[in-house]
Amino acid sequence: MPHKILVLYGSYRIDRMGIRLADFIVNGLNGRGAEATLVDAQAIGLPMLDRMYKEYPAGTAPAAMADLAAQIRAADAFVFVTGEYNWGMQPGLKNLTDHFLEEWFWRPAAIASYSAGRLGGARGSVPWHGTLSEMGMVVISSTLVVGQVGQALDAEAKPIGDGGTALAHAFPRFADDLAWWTDAAIAQRARQTPPY
Repeated sequence: MPHKILVLYGSYRIDRMGIRLADFIVNGLNGRGAEATLVDAQAIGLPMLDRMYKEYPAGTAPAAMADLAAQIRAADAFVFVTGEYNWGMQPGLKNLTDHFLEEWFWRPAAIASYSAGRLGGARGSVPWHGTLSEMGMVVISSTLVVGQVGQALDAEAKPIGDGGTALAHAFPRFADDLAWWTDAAIAQRARQTPPY
């Protein structure tokens, strides 16, 4: 069975360059036989966190939240595509993520970061490791870091220039690492029910 992977993206900016990286990852994973789906926080439009999905009485959560909860529960793995905001987390992606908790448990997560500058959002990706671990995911060690994202991927998410060449070279290891941990998590869940 192909791995079901959600690629989560959280920018709300008008001129979103990071969507190119999210699309590149979706296309790359699908090209390797996965079933990757983009989850765009802006398109889903969840409000600023007031109540988590689990805090709504059954059947009363907003439809977009309930639909996303079902998608998360059905997924085998996740990729978080994040920009860097003042050395920190991208707020749109963090807000989307925080609406859920148990839905994330016992699956691997990967982090891909980007920026308009040359550091590729690396400082924004670091806090995601602890957050995703706290939310019940195993964060893989491989990451993608794309600096000057608008010069590394064109509008159709195709690699261009030296940055695109570097990204295309790094992607297979990233995808292989995620696939290995995804297989491991699927096998373990089949062997033993998670303890909580």
